[in-house]
Order: sequence, then structure tokens, then C-alpha cells
Amino acid sequence: MPHPLDSFFAPESIALIGASRDQDKIPGRLLSMLRKNGYAGRLYPINPNYGDIDGLKCYRSIADVGQPIDLAIVIIPARAVLGALEQCAAAGVRNAVIISSGFAEEGGDSAAMQDAIVALAKRTGMRISGPNAEGFYSQVQRVAATFSPTVDVKPDAPNLVATKRRIGIVAQSGGIGFAIYHRAKALGVALSYVVSAGNESDLGAGEFLDYMVQDASTDVILLFIEGIRDVDKFLAAAKRAAEMRKPVIVTKVGRSGAGERAAASHTASMAGWSAAYDAVFAKFGFIVSNDLDEAVTIAAVLTTNPLPKGDRVAVLTVSGGAGIWGADAVSMQGLKVPELSSSIQGEIKKLLPSYGATGNPIDVTAQGVHSGGLQRSIDLLDVSDEVDAILVVLSLSSDIRMPFKEAELKPVLSAQNKPVVFYSYTLPSHFARSELAKSGAVVLSGLTHAGVAMRQAADYAKFKLAPPADVAALPPRDLARFLTSPVLSEFDSKSLLRAAGIALADEVLVTERGGLDAAIARAGFPLVMKIQSPDIPHKSEVGGVRVNITTKGEAFTAFQALLDSAQRHRSNAAIQGVLVGPMAKKGVEIIVGTLLDATFGPMIMVGLGGITTELFRDVIYRPAPVSAAEASAMLDALKAAPLLHGFRGAPKADVAVLAHLIAQISLLAAQHAGEISEIEINPALVHREGQGVTIVDALVVGKNSAVVPAHMRNCASGAGTHNPRP
Repeated sequence: MPHPLDSFFAPESIALIGASRDQDKIPGRLLSMLRKNGYAGRLYPINPNYGDIDGLKCYRSIADVGQPIDLAIVIIPARAVLGALEQCAAAGVRNAVIISSGFAEEGGDSAAMQDAIVALAKRTGMRISGPNAEGFYSQVQRVAATFSPTVDVKPDAPNLVATKRRIGIVAQSGGIGFAIYHRAKALGVALSYVVSAGNESDLGAGEFLDYMVQDASTDVILLFIEGIRDVDKFLAAAKRAAEMRKPVIVTKVGRSGAGERAAASHTASMAGWSAAYDAVFAKFGFIVSNDLDEAVTIAAVLTTNPLPKGDRVAVLTVSGGAGIWGADAVSMQGLKVPELSSSIQGEIKKLLPSYGATGNPIDVTAQGVHSGGLQRSIDLLDVSDEVDAILVVLSLSSDIRMPFKEAELKPVLSAQNKPVVFYSYTLPSHFARSELAKSGAVVLSGLTHAGVAMRQAADYAKFKLAPPADVAALPPRDLARFLTSPVLSEFDSKSLLRAAGIALADEVLVTERGGLDAAIARAGFPLVMKIQSPDIPHKSEVGGVRVNITTKGEAFTAFQALLDSAQRHRSNAAIQGVLVGPMAKKGVEIIVGTLLDATFGPMIMVGLGGITTELFRDVIYRPAPVSAAEASAMLDALKAAPLLHGFRGAPKADVAVLAHLIAQISLLAAQHAGEISEIEINPALVHREGQGVTIVDALVVGKNSAVVPAHMRNCASGAGTHNPRP
């Protein structure tokens, strides 16, 4: 099925607005790159100052061409760009790439010029990439619509191609996108497309991702992003990639931004600068890499190998020390290096000298290379059900000798039974790279990156897209009447949750001493009593909590003490009364919360709760809403997960009920994103299996809360310092 961007990435005709004869300058290089790379379509240079350029007729304006044009590449001064685009639209040009800079990145009037480009794209339907873009390169269609020197064609330069599968690259930084391509090319990784999104006046990273996902020639996608603007398109493309099982490797920069989040809840205060991005990446199975060479290594492993069926690795080497190092590298990534069975060791032993090692790592020794033991060990391991992947650690520095024969190695790698990864502890020669490329192998020269790539491949193989949230689990209700203040008290927060359909314990708000007897009779001993005020969301800070109250006398004393303490610490606070309820049974303390992210909207968080919430920061975020199945997977991803599953003989916790609660809270946040900014339950006590969950404390913050109280503003992004509520 055709894609709207087919004519962008594979244009049959290209106009170069601002073309030049001077190949030392960008306008001249653009035409040169297209011709050097063998662009087969029609080229129309546009510049009133020339009659011809490099043997091509040069036109005064795009209107003079008189032929259909799929793509216009614009490289003229910024203030002339809008007029040129108007002419393109009038001439029926379908797409444009604006190389010119000097727009939104400069602010002021320059930003206004970019706004006009946005309006033009919407008005005319012409698709526009940039401005301030480095263009794109389509290797399959041989369209080098860029000035990047990485696509320059040098007749004498060696052409290394080891992979049949291709990578597609989408970058919001033009230089980095082409740098990824440059490094991948040096390893022999084939390319489909690399595109620089520039300022994204119209076409953004999400739409380019969508193209790569549906493109049959793209097998693995690499993203380099600063921030997503076309969020809905990005999320739709990410979901489609997950459904199609097309790997996406993403690097997100801007993680060190010192953005402060004035927040009432720990959910928001602990959210790092990029927590929402990481949550989206995790939801859709993106492989996150924060290192350029690591990302390229992962891509190399994925384009040359099948996904592993498990996490057991055989390390095969010609050097004992290097083999141990390789085993350490994969073990440090959580992969297993199991000792091989006596039967397979016996088979390998026949191939090695007496001083070789067969256990795993397997040291075939230099002699084993010459005798064919290395190749035959790979043959044995490739069909063995004792390991899921093979790491071959050897020296490939020679310019004349190879440890493998193409006729023997290529059939094994072509069979794609399991990953076979090659790492050279000496710098690999071009000869070695080229010879192994003929068999479909990439030579890696970073051992840690090789280990990470194998780990990521194993993780991706296990990834499954979570089922969608069940919207029927929490029918939407009118909750506006509960949002009476910017930050709700616990009593009001719980009232809102009850009205939404969330199950809570029966509690009574006592506004005067005369109401205590009825509250005690209703709750029963032992009791917990807590001061209630929208101005005191963190009650323990003001001595606003009394627990394990067992007599009426204690209850009456506690009632007055709570009021007095609140008066001392928060004399201006509006006191609603004292909340009286039953003491909850023991359980695992979990925090469940939501926040609104500026880019992706409502997020749900779960983590280890109680007073240690911010100490350990054992939390997982996902975009809301989530299903109970996804909530359960979030819980399993916590470091504290064993506490829920019967740690050291303790009874198993009621994870099913907890997962249902998390799903409900996430639905509530998603349904009421226009009214509710934050929800926090901390702690939720998860009792033993079959006994449910008790919501001990709750906090709801309205969407339109004007100013968060001053005592809460110490919660910088990822660095909250206030104490959790009990």
C-alpha cells in the first residue's frame, strides 16, 4: 500500500532552489551529491543567475520548469524561503526539504517566519521537512538529498556490506543522524534511509518513524531524538513497530536538563527529566542506548542475527584470557555462560589440542584455528540446544590470513539458527572485515558494547506488547464537584476515589468531639486518626497522625492533640476535622501515583511505598491507561518485586487485586486528564493473597491548581526532599 511519503523519499523529480556551480559551498554540493550517487530521476536547478549548471539547464524560477516535481530542496537565505515555498505550492510541488537555517532556532522574527511555513504546509498540503535540516539519503533509491560528506562517493573507497537487512535512521540532529550512518557503514551495516528532521515545521520524527516502520526495506530503526512534537503520530508508529516486531533503537538526549517540577506528590517529584520518554520506550519495547557506538553495535547484531531463544551464551575463543574476558562481559549483562554437557565437550575435545578448554568459555587455541577446530566448534554449538547464542572472541588484525573459510562459515550464518557474534580484541583489519562480510558477519571491536547488544537482543526477543486497558474497568463519572481546592485533603481525595469506583475502607470525618463516639462505633478498635486539611497534604510533618488507638480515652485525647499540633505548625491551615478509621492489617507498602507529562500526558507510576519511597526510588512509570496485565508487568519490573511474591517464606501478596487497582487509577487519570493533575496512593498496603489491598492514604491535585503550597516546592525533578505521608 502506498505511503504518503513515498514521493518524498523516492522522488521521480527534484528541483534545487538556490543551486550553484560552486561545489565548495552547500548549494553546489547538493547537486553534486545527487549526481555522484547516481540519482536516476529528473533534476531541475533553480537559480536566476545561471543559464546552466554542470550540463543541466538552470531555470529562473520553479514556475518555469513546467513539469511535475516531487521534491524541492531549498537552500536560499531564510527571508526568501517563504516566497519560494509559495511558488512551489503554486507549481504543484509535492514535498520540500528546507536546508536553510535562521528560523525558530533564532527566535524573534525568525520564529515567525517558521510559523508562516507551518501555516503554508497546512493550507496547501505540501509536505515540508525542516527548516534547518541536513536533508536525507535514500540508499535503496540512490537519492542523496543532503550535503553531508558521509554520502560522498569516492571511486577508490572500499565498499563494505555485511548485512542483507537494513537500518533506517531518524534524527532530530542532522549531524548525528549522518554520524550514525557513517559508523554503521564502517562496520558493513546496510542502510535504507537516514533523515534529518531539522526544526520540524511540518514533518516530524513521528511521521518519519511511521515511514520506516511500514517500509519493507527497513529492518531495524535507529532514533536520535531531543523531544517529540508530533506525539500522536509517534505513539501510533511506536505501537505499529511493536506489533510488527520491528526493533527500534532510541537515543534520547537532553536528559540532564535542570527542569524543576513543583509538585505535591512523590509521583511527580521523583519523575526524572526523561521519565515519561523512558516509560513510552518501555511500553513499546524500544531498545534504549545512550552511546553512539553502542547503538550501532546493537543494530549490527540485530541486522546480522536472528533473535535468541534464551539467555545462554557460549564463548568461543583462541585465547584463554580473552575468553574469560568475553565470559565476564556477557555475564555482567545478566546473560548466562553455562558449563557445557560432557557429551558436547567430548565432541569439541576431539577438535582441539590437549591444552585447549571445552567447558565454556571454550578455548580452541591458535592451533585449533589452523586445524579447523574453531569452525567445527561453531558448527556444533550452532545446532546445540544447550546455548542460545555464540560469542566468538579472537584476533582479526592480519591483512593476509583468515581463521574462517567463506564456504564453511557462510552456510552456518545463513541458517540463522542463533546469534553468532564476532569480537576482535585486536583492531580488525579491513581485509578481515571484508572477508567476514562475505559470509554475512560484522566484526565488533568493543567488548562491552558486544555484551550489551547480546543482552538487548535477548530482552527484545522476550518483549510482548501489553494488551490495551479495559475501559470498562472504571466507567467515567462526573467528579468536578470533588475538586474544591487545588490540593485535596485525604478525606476529599478518598471521596473522589470512591465516587470514581475505587474500593476504600470505611472512614468517618469527625468535625467536633461530639461525633467521636459514633465514629468509634463504626470503625472499631484499633483506630488510626489523622488531621484533615487541604493545606496539610503531608500530615506527618505536623504531627498529624495517631495510630493503634485502642480505647475511647486515647481517641478523645488524640483528637484534641491533633488539632493542637496542626494549629502550632500550620496556624493558617483550613482544618476540616479528624479522619477516623480502622487500622489496616499488615502488608507490603506500595506507592501508586499519576502525573501529567507535558509531552505524553497522563502517566502511571508504581513503586516501593511508605517512608522509604524517595530513599530507594524503586519506581516504574508507564503511559496511562494500562491494563491489569501491564500493571502486573510493571510490578514484576520493580527491584522490590520479590516482596510481593513471598520473599524468604513470607506469604504471597495479593498482586492480582493490586494490579487491578493500578489499572483503575491509570484509567481515572486518563479519563480526567483535563481536571486532575496528580493522584497518589501512598501507601497501598498489599495483604496476603486473597485478602486484597488497603488504601491507607491518598492525595489528588486538580489540573488547574494555581500555586503549589510553598512547603512543597522543594521537589525538584528527581530530587524531592519532603517526607512521605504515612
